[in-house]
Parts: sequence; structure tokens; C-alpha cells
Amino acid sequence: MAEQRDPYEVLGVSKDASADEIKRAYRKLSKKYHPDLNKEPGAEAKFKEINEAYETLSDPQKKAQYDQYGFAGNQQGFGGGGFSGFGNGGSGFGNGGFDFGGSGFEDIFSSFFGGGGQSRQSRTAPRQGRDLQYEMNLTFEEAIFGKKTNIEYSREALCKTCHGSGAKAGTSPVTCHKCGGRGFIQVQRQTPLGRMMTQQECDVCHGTGKEIKEKCTTCYGSGHVREKHEVQVTIPAGVEDGNQMRLQGQGEAGTNGGPYGDLFIVFHVSPSDKFERDGAEIYYTLPISFVQAALGDSVKVPTVHGDVEMKIPAGTQTGTTFRLREKGAPRLRGNGNGDQKVTVTIVTPKNLTKAQKEALKAFADVSGEDPAGDDSFFEKWRKKQRKKH
Repeated sequence: MAEQRDPYEVLGVSKDASADEIKRAYRKLSKKYHPDLNKEPGAEAKFKEINEAYETLSDPQKKAQYDQYGFAGNQQGFGGGGFSGFGNGGSGFGNGGFDFGGSGFEDIFSSFFGGGGQSRQSRTAPRQGRDLQYEMNLTFEEAIFGKKTNIEYSREALCKTCHGSGAKAGTSPVTCHKCGGRGFIQVQRQTPLGRMMTQQECDVCHGTGKEIKEKCTTCYGSGHVREKHEVQVTIPAGVEDGNQMRLQGQGEAGTNGGPYGDLFIVFHVSPSDKFERDGAEIYYTLPISFVQAALGDSVKVPTVHGDVEMKIPAGTQTGTTFRLREKGAPRLRGNGNGDQKVTVTIVTPKNLTKAQKEALKAFADVSGEDPAGDDSFFEKWRKKQRKKH
């Protein structure tokens, strides 16, 4: 079995990171290693590790247990008559004393005598629902100009019959008879320090502090139902491949009256068969003839905004780049459009006709050039020209 890694290390956050910082780190990494997006070997295992780390650090109770005891906080029992596994991989005894991995003895002692009540009470506090992710495919043009569209996805929603209480219509949950609404109970355990009282989650209400006598016939007491949810999305002009947009409150239902989570839409933009794009800048390669490059011309150039006239100066060299101002993509976080950059490339003609060859030979002769190639043709042409004179 693979050794468990420190969840803070997995997500790349410090131990004093806020809940928002932890969530942002999770979103970034889960997107990077999602098996549907990342096909590299090991990505799926990494994605699972990231989810397990977030599961620990996003739950206040699990986070508090890990911060105090390390991975041993989720394990039962002791081995060899001594404590083991506390802290960040620390173990057992050292120099005749207990090694608690940085936690004070008073913290361990208080947990055996009913400590940790604050983290358990959080089970009864309102909690925001899970965030969801939706993958949306866009064409190159849709990403440039944006659009409005409706999307449908499945999510956990509040039960409309009981409004999330889990109780049958006309009834309400009551205070748990076993724990008195605290969500935890005192139990006696045998420990290396003797028989002591400690706390554990109430097995009747499962930490909620509420007991449902008659369950809702729609959600069977959970307060949530699975539903198909539809929402209109306004895609802003100028989005790029990999960008994501947050729709607040469109995720899954919260618990204990907590708000809905958020929906994150990740955009996947198809490439264009004409253009390349880098942010608000668009790039286009324009093939021109030798004559156009040498003598100059006015040509039509396609842009995402339609064809525009562009002047090619005489003597233009292949690889020259021209700028069409404001003909690029809209700036997602700014005003106006970027530019379109047009790079010309001179196309060498193939399968020349006799007249074309003669014209080029005449040009070469005037220029004082003596090209290699079809020598017999060139010599014949030069002899012919001499006879005329």
C-alpha cells in the first residue's frame, strides 16, 4: 500500500492556509490532473490523491483531527502498549517520552476527556454545498464573440417536498433524544492512561443533533434529491481554451441551511483552419505571388470581423508581417480588440508555361543573372534574342 502524503504537501498549501486558499489550490490541481483532460501515466492516481487531500482539509472536523494527530486521527486503537502515528509520520516513543508530532500533551489529554467539541459542533453548523464542474466545447468563432446558451446537468438539490429538512410534510426534525442536540456523546474507553471518558459522534443523529421521526417520502430523510438542472450561461467575448467561469450558487445544495455551491464551467475551444490565436492577438499567413511582392498590390485579407483591404508595398519580402489594428479578438479583461498580424509568404509557381519561362528569363537577363536549371532552354532563348538584334 502506498504511503500517505501530507495533504498540505499534496495541495501545495501551508498549514495556516485559509479555506479559500485550500479550495483554489484544489480546483487548479484537480483540473490539471483530471483523467478526462490529462492522459499521462499516473494522472488518475494523482487526481485521486488530490481529492483525498481536499476531503481531509475541506472538512473542519477532519482537518482538526489531522492537525492534532496526523493520519492516526482517523485510526482506532493503539499497538504495543504505546501511542503511534501521531503528527506528520512521527511514531511511538522517543527518549523515554511521547512524541506527539508538535501537539502539546494537554491537547491529547483533553481529547480523552471530552475535548474537540468545537470541531464536532461544526457538523450542526450550516455548510455550503459541493462545487461542480461543467466542460463546454466552443468553436473558434464562439470563443471570439461569445454567446448565450442553456446547459443542463445533474446535481443534488434541496428536496422541494420537505425544503431540505428530511422530515415528512407537516412535521419537523426534533432534538436528538440520545445526544440532546450536541451531535456527540460521551463514552468510556480503556486507554494506556486508564479508563477515560471521550467523545464520539452520536450514532442516532450522526452528528447533526436532530432526529427525524417520520422521514420525507420524496427524499427519504436526506433533505436532498438528484435533479436535472438547467441554467442560462452568458459566455463573454474573448474566452480562450482552458478558461473557466464561475456561476455562483449553481452547484449542489448545502447542509443545515447552508448555501448552494458554485458551478465552474471550463471552456474547450476548437482550433481554426485559418487563424492562430494568442490572447487577443490573431495571426494569419497570406500567400502572395512574386509579382505582387515585387510590384506591390492591394489584397483582401480575411479576419474574424470580415474581409478587409490591405496594401502590400512594392518590394515586400517573404516573412514580412503587417498589423491590422483592432481586427483581433476582444480583450477578455479590458477594452477593445487586439490586432491581427498578417505574415506574407511568397509562393513559388510550379509548372510554368513557355511564355512565363520566357518572361522570367528576360527578367534574369536584364538583372544580369545566370540561373542554373534548364540550360538548353535558357541558351536557346538567349540565341533567339541575339538574332532579333
